[in-house]
Amino acid sequence: MNETDTLIELLEKKAKLTAMVAPSFPIIFGYPTIITMLKKLGFTYTVEVASGAKKTNEQLLKLLQENPNSRYITSPCPTVVRMIRKQMPRYEKYLTKNVDSPMVATAKIVREKFPGVRPVFIGPCIVKKLEATEDFPELEILVVTYNELNQVFKHFSITEETNPYDKFDISEPGLTRLYPIDGGLSHSSGLTKSFTQGEVQIVSNWNNCQEAIKNFETNTKVRLLDILFCDGGCIGGPGITSPLSREERIEKVKTYANQSS
Repeated sequence: MNETDTLIELLEKKAKLTAMVAPSFPIIFGYPTIITMLKKLGFTYTVEVASGAKKTNEQLLKLLQENPNSRYITSPCPTVVRMIRKQMPRYEKYLTKNVDSPMVATAKIVREKFPGVRPVFIGPCIVKKLEATEDFPELEILVVTYNELNQVFKHFSITEETNPYDKFDISEPGLTRLYPIDGGLSHSSGLTKSFTQGEVQIVSNWNNCQEAIKNFETNTKVRLLDILFCDGGCIGGPGITSPLSREERIEKVKTYANQSS
């Protein structure tokens, strides 16, 4: 059974579910339209993954402060992590240990706030499925892409509808809503301002990843490699189907990030 069928079955059984919505959602869905539609589907709670991204930033900053002479490759991107583990294992020592990805951090928040309610990650990334099942099976995260969510909406005949009073049960207004744009981690955590020029390198697009990782080992001035596999960051993930250009996708994310609630 694939994840789409699993989600449909859980919804039909009226299971208690929390939708953890990735911060790239404005590319596809309006707000609060997405909340209204998820509630109509039967989700018990809705949570911004930007709230978990805030935890990710806190953990990363603590790691950097405790290890001022160490250098790191950030690992919120499961595709980069798997590429390093399987194809470039000599660089695995640079991956940030004990720093949760925003998805995992959000799932831990959900488990604490809403005991007994299963977390469902909704986002642009298909490799998050492997991160959930292989790296954190104990959290029981079900992962579906935006494309798959649209299939579920279609299955239940859920059409676009907006209740202006709907809102996230856990919201995180602020800079972590920029996480899906390349450099979102570095900018939202303040590292691009607190580090000197050249200490943070921001890279996206699979064509650039391997070379950037190899160069990281030799260019010791770079203290943090902020790297995402998809072009432009998570806004270019395979779970998104949109006619919008890269610039238009960035604008959608930034516009929502600038909202106060």
